[in-house]
Amino acid sequence: MIHELRIYHCLPNRLPALLKRFETETLRIWDRHGIRQAGFWTVLVGPSNHALYYLLAWESMAEREAKWAGFMADPEWQEARRKSEADGPILSSIENMFLQPTAFSSVR
Repeated sequence: MIHELRIYHCLPNRLPALLKRFETETLRIWDRHGIRQAGFWTVLVGPSNHALYYLLAWESMAEREAKWAGFMADPEWQEARRKSEADGPILSSIENMFLQPTAFSSVR
């Protein structure tokens, strides 16, 4: 199992729009593409409260590439993204990394 950590850094006051997009559109589209989330977090205490952190669970990098490509090309996703950004861009930057569990990790 591979986990992908994605960090979305939002422009000021745009985190609510991002959260709404995930809750009302993105997760439903992910379900259709077989994309599995392992959790979402916002920052309670830390360097910025304008960020969304989330984990995706993948069986392999090949699975990730195929399913993510399908999601990004999905016309429903493209329209949802366009509508959510009608008032302007939401993100200032995105970070992502692929995490491999250690031998002693409780998460495999």
